[in-house]
Amino acid sequence: MIVMKFGGSSVANAERIRHVAGIIRKFADRRPIVVLSAMGDTTDDLLEAAEAALAGKVTIDAVEQLHKKTATELHISADDIDPLLGELRTLLTGISMLKEVTPRSRDYLVSFGERLSVRLMSAYLNSISVRAEFRDAWDVGFISDSSYTNADLLPETWENIRNKLGAYAGGKPGDGKPMPIVTGFIARDQKGFITTLGRGGSDLTATLLGAALRAQEVQTWKDVDGILTTDPRIVKEARTVPVATYDEVAELAYFGAQVLHPRSMQPCLQTGTPVRVKNSYNIEAPGSIIVTSHETKPSPVRAITTKKNVTLIDIVSTRMLGQYGFLAKVFESFAQHEISVDVVATSEVSISLTVDGKKLNFAACRHDLEKYASIEVKKEKAIVTIICDVMRSSSILAATFDALAEENINVQMISQGASKVNISMICESDEADRVVQVLHERYFGKDGLCELCGGISASGGNV
Repeated sequence: MIVMKFGGSSVANAERIRHVAGIIRKFADRRPIVVLSAMGDTTDDLLEAAEAALAGKVTIDAVEQLHKKTATELHISADDIDPLLGELRTLLTGISMLKEVTPRSRDYLVSFGERLSVRLMSAYLNSISVRAEFRDAWDVGFISDSSYTNADLLPETWENIRNKLGAYAGGKPGDGKPMPIVTGFIARDQKGFITTLGRGGSDLTATLLGAALRAQEVQTWKDVDGILTTDPRIVKEARTVPVATYDEVAELAYFGAQVLHPRSMQPCLQTGTPVRVKNSYNIEAPGSIIVTSHETKPSPVRAITTKKNVTLIDIVSTRMLGQYGFLAKVFESFAQHEISVDVVATSEVSISLTVDGKKLNFAACRHDLEKYASIEVKKEKAIVTIICDVMRSSSILAATFDALAEENINVQMISQGASKVNISMICESDEADRVVQVLHERYFGKDGLCELCGGISASGGNV
């Protein structure tokens, strides 16, 4: 049994739904449970409908036209979506009257995207003789807390899933049990109100289903051939990383790569359930598989990613020389002002750290820090992160600085992650793409060989 998750772009219209249904049918003998996101831009359309309702205009035209048109093009009945469209119109009428969208009503509003999506897919699969049934997430046991817009699933969800779907997961092909088509991203709290699971919520739905049911693997289908050695928009020669660990993928995601949100991988990390990233536009590509640990020795450098619009903050206090508590005082101030830190480098009297420049409101925190330290703020920086085997950091860094020196690029800070799978460096934001290109060429080379690997293919010959 497997879990297959498809994002919004994969089910954006009738043509894409037909294509995805064909993929699902190819895997039908592996007992899939399918998790879907909302169609295309439906979530944005729902939020725009709420804004219009606040201004006194109740309309569901964009949402209704997309889903009705899709049903017509797929030659399926709209009977399953009509009640939801009526419910949506009622909700927007209420928003229009109250002139308010609360976090709870917002979650209720955006849930319609996923709920409509699974009904269309289920109806179409049945029309092509693949027996399926739509299931809202709470129908298969997803219970969350009441943190609307960013809810956490409660522990009992694991057992609920086993109770609701265990018979299907443990069945055999041809036993007549319909394939569950499940909404991603949403749940219900203990009071019965709809919640959303925040960033990576649909992937979390899929991985929790896979982990709870001990699936053979969880497949998340995207528009690339898997996890890549870097962003193909920066380096067109980027290649697929066939095997990566949860730790490596978490670091890639944290430092800018569009892979899987670290939160969504936690269920499979607990059970050791593999996650495979596949390309819905290239079905035959094997993709990338995410596992607990490498079974064979991988290449020293796995991938490179970059995070731009970063602010570098240097904090220096000679008054704290020889005194304990300097680091504690600094990070206590950042915590009080709810500022998240990305990368850190320290000495006895100084700290250099980076924060997200888009979210930074540093004035109050700076006022506190200047009571015992001098502060220098440097904007428009970028983090370039090398996902690698830090046990070989000396040779990796030697190759890194040699390559950058040849291009007259200066690194302003360097930090080795506590996870032991990444080395991060800070450079000017407008140099970041060039740094990635230079390092990708040095580590992987145009012939597909990593210079540090002794002739082992960086694209997977020995992983």
